[in-house]
Amino acid sequence: MEKIVFTEEFCSPEDLFPFTLTRQIQDIRVGILTIREKWERLLGWPSFDKQEEDYKDVDGVVIDEQIGKDLIYLIHGNILPTPALARQVQALRPGEFLSLPERENFIYCISRKQVLGPHRIKMDKAVEVSADFREIRYPWDIVRLNAWAIEQDFELLTHKRKSQGAPRSTSMINASRVFIEKGARVEHCILNATEGPIYIGNGALVMEGSTLRGPVSVGEGAVLKMGTRVYGATSIGPACTVGGEIKNSILFGYSNKAHDGYLGDSVLGEWCNLGAGTSNSNVKNNASVVRVYTPGGIREAGTKCGMFMGDYSRTAINTSINTGTVIGVSCNVFGNGLPPKYIPSFSWGQEGLERYELEKALADIAGWKRMKGVDVREKELAILRAVYKRY
Repeated sequence: MEKIVFTEEFCSPEDLFPFTLTRQIQDIRVGILTIREKWERLLGWPSFDKQEEDYKDVDGVVIDEQIGKDLIYLIHGNILPTPALARQVQALRPGEFLSLPERENFIYCISRKQVLGPHRIKMDKAVEVSADFREIRYPWDIVRLNAWAIEQDFELLTHKRKSQGAPRSTSMINASRVFIEKGARVEHCILNATEGPIYIGNGALVMEGSTLRGPVSVGEGAVLKMGTRVYGATSIGPACTVGGEIKNSILFGYSNKAHDGYLGDSVLGEWCNLGAGTSNSNVKNNASVVRVYTPGGIREAGTKCGMFMGDYSRTAINTSINTGTVIGVSCNVFGNGLPPKYIPSFSWGQEGLERYELEKALADIAGWKRMKGVDVREKELAILRAVYKRY
C-alpha cells in the first residue's frame, strides 16, 4: 500500500510562525485546499505525519521495520505540488529521491529495504526534479502564492465536472471560469472571473449585493454577508463568515470578519474573530519595505504586507492594525491606539499586554467554537497548553 508521510524536518516550521504553533505545515491552506489535501487528491493515497518528538506530534508515524510491504513517500510539508510533480513522485522507485541542485532533498520513496532502524533510512539514487512546484517559507509566501494556488486547485477540483447553474439574478463575467458546487446559494451577486477563477463550495451562502473578482475561493459552508466585496487573490475557508472589503487574503477556516472594515494581504488562522470596523494597513505611508517579526529575527516582506493572526485570536470593534503585524495564538486584542507590531500568544489587551489566564482562554475558545456547533478536542487542548507553557 502506498502512503504519504509528511515531515517538517528541514522545513524550518518556526519561520511560518504563528500558524505552525498549532498545526503542521502541511495543514496550512494555500489556495482552495490545504497542502495535505492537494497531495492526497493528486496522488490518491492516504497521508500521515512523521513522528518528530514535538508537542504537536500526537499520533505521528514511526518509519521503521514495521512498514512491511508498504511504500512510504516521505514529503516535506512545505511543498505545494503540481500534477507534473505528482507524476514524477509516482514514477519513483524504492530507494529513489527527488532533489534539486544546491539544496536538500525533499521527497523520498521508501520500502522496507531502505529502513536501517527507527527513522534511519539509506537511499540509493537521486532523481533531479524537472516538474514545476512552489514552496512556502514565510507567512507572506502564503499571500504571494495564493493566486497561483487557486488556479491550480480550481483545475484539480473541477476537472471533468459540471458547475451548478447560477440563478438569473446573479451576473457572471467569464462564466466558464466560475464553478458553483451543488448546495451553494448565490443570489443577486456579481461574479467576475476575468482575471482568475471563482470557486464556491458546497453549502456556501453568498448573500445579495456581494461582488467577487477572481481568483477567489469560498469554502464549504462559508457565508458572505450582504454587500461583501472580495478581490483576488482571496481564499475564504470552510465555515467562515465575512463582510466588508477583503483583498489578497487567506482565512484558513471557521474564522469571522463579519462586518465592515478592510482586510488586505493578510492571513488569518482558524477560529479568529475580527470585531466590527477592524481594518489593517497593508502598505506603509512612505511605501517602503515592510519589516515583520519572526522567531529568528525581523525580516523584510516586500512593500505590501498586512497582518498574520494565529488561531483563536480576536480583535475588539474598530481595531486598527499596522502593516506587517504578527498576532500569536489565542490573543484578545483591544485598547486605544495602534497595537504593537508583534503580540505574543495568550496576550490580553494591547497596552502592557497582560497574560491571558489559561483556563479563561480555553473556556473562551470553547464558547466561540460552540457558536458554530463544534466542540474543543482533547488534541487541541493539549497543543494549546503546550503553546501557553512554551511561548
